[in-house]
Amino acid sequence: MISFTTALFFLIVTPGVGVLTTAGIGAGFGARPGLRFLIGLCVGTNINALLVVSGLAAVVLAQPLIGPILLYASISYLLYLAFRIGWAGSRIAFIEQSKAPGLANGIGLQFINPKAYVVHTTLFGGFHFMAAAPLSEIAIKFVIINLIWIPVHLAWLWAGVSLKRLEPSARSQAMINKSMALAMVIVVVLAVMP
Repeated sequence: MISFTTALFFLIVTPGVGVLTTAGIGAGFGARPGLRFLIGLCVGTNINALLVVSGLAAVVLAQPLIGPILLYASISYLLYLAFRIGWAGSRIAFIEQSKAPGLANGIGLQFINPKAYVVHTTLFGGFHFMAAAPLSEIAIKFVIINLIWIPVHLAWLWAGVSLKRLEPSARSQAMINKSMALAMVIVVVLAVMP
């Protein structure tokens, strides 16, 4: 269980689409809208994990036509988000919208987040510590995942909100946008590499 928890921490704490978007919404719209999005992201994460555990994700993604279409559509959208982040100009606008993304956006993001599928496949497909009771192991893994996932994402939201309060210079904001966009591209590439 210690190796599972350690792997989980490092897989979740590394910047991914969810944490980068959460920080961006915090920076762009503030704490309350960021929290609504984060609740949706948490629900979406757990649904994503259920899809992986049930095998449904593997069945759908293994389809010769559907799997590649979903993968490329997901990659295209995430790269589009990275482009929007990187070229948002001199204001921090990870996702430039007039209205803050909400609960449904958070849930939806986890359906197209390749890192979430990779992380859940790794965590639920390995690190077995209760071979005699696999359902109990899965339940315990869900609890541990949420106990780590929630504070880590709250910390990223706080970082985004704090960044908004700092009001960095236009040059600093542009550099932050480019760095976040690059991080997002790297995460997407790493998540889809065989």
